[in-house]
Amino acid sequence: MSQRRDLVILGGGLVGMTLALAAARQGITSHVVDKARPEDLTAEGIDGRASAISTASWNLFCNIGLEERLAPLGCPIEAIAVTDQMRPGRIDFRPQPHEGTLGRMYANRDIRLALFEAAAAEPAIHWASGVEPVSRERGEHGVRVMLSDGRAVEGSLLVGAEGRQSPTRVEAGLNSARWDYSHRAMVTAITHEQPHQGVAWEIFFPAGPLALLPLLDLPDGRHRSAVVWTFAEKDAAGVIAMPDAVFLGEMAARMQGIFGAIELAAPRMSYPLNFHHAARIVEHRLALVGDAAHGMHPIAGQGLNLGLRDVGALAQVLAEGMRLGLDPGDAQLLARYERWRSVDSLTVMAATDALVRLFGIPGRLPSLVRRLGMGAVQRSGWLKKFFMEEARGMSGALPDLLRSEAA
Repeated sequence: MSQRRDLVILGGGLVGMTLALAAARQGITSHVVDKARPEDLTAEGIDGRASAISTASWNLFCNIGLEERLAPLGCPIEAIAVTDQMRPGRIDFRPQPHEGTLGRMYANRDIRLALFEAAAAEPAIHWASGVEPVSRERGEHGVRVMLSDGRAVEGSLLVGAEGRQSPTRVEAGLNSARWDYSHRAMVTAITHEQPHQGVAWEIFFPAGPLALLPLLDLPDGRHRSAVVWTFAEKDAAGVIAMPDAVFLGEMAARMQGIFGAIELAAPRMSYPLNFHHAARIVEHRLALVGDAAHGMHPIAGQGLNLGLRDVGALAQVLAEGMRLGLDPGDAQLLARYERWRSVDSLTVMAATDALVRLFGIPGRLPSLVRRLGMGAVQRSGWLKKFFMEEARGMSGALPDLLRSEAA
């Protein structure tokens, strides 16, 4: 049996491992348990997904010591173009030079490699990979998790970070509001003739949006973007079965030549889209973070960033409480974490869900109304600034680790 630590984090993905590192920077120790092995999660081609990392999330990565590892690998998002089927009336979000970028695009694999490398060098983190929990006990004085290899890990607080299907959440009876969008996302990457100039495109269609997200050029100079193309589930079998040439042709027709000629640069992966939001994210000696607490449509690219805000809030609440001599599983601390995260997470998720439904209404009249509204936003300086601050994750009561001046 390994020694007792402050946290037992179930799930060593992007959110779970970031929490372990953020906690370690505050002097909080943890066990991290994940059924996958690091070498499997970071193998070439295992995950072609990319994530938009907001300004606030980038501050978090810098404040937990990942800046040097990650800085050369991210592509700055200089602007965001939002359009309804490439028709007139688009919105262009472009911050002033002194405001910095709107975020950075990273391959998920690069973030994982940086997290795992940092965690391997951190004595406050004990890592159990390639094993699964077979039982979870939350008692009056601590938590204990039995693992599939016969070992047990113990701590003061159990953290569920296993993703949308979190067995820890289900076992604790923390019910979620959930629904299926009847949409599927196809994820891949393309190379293209014209440079993207750091612009992220969100092209809305009634069947679902097509997002084109800037990535760094390849070593041979080819320009590259990540793609998230959403389509109706009823069309899924047909889209998945398309030969690459047909798939590229369909995508090129929707892009209307903005990048010139395009070619596939990564395998195509697809997954169904749904919504879930747990009304309660804490229980006796238990806290949920990331997709275990809330999962949303990728339309605004905020899913991972929302989970990283959970990380910053939980790490701060625990650190402040422990400095006062409180146990990490103290009910007062968990209640504070839940209050802090409830409004922000619900607001972001409701706004994302509203966007999905608004742009999913077919017909010329709804399109006209949407474009008139987008034109009004384009002309309004304060509205554009508000939306840009939301995209950068810099609005509201931010945890210290998500502020650039954090130590």
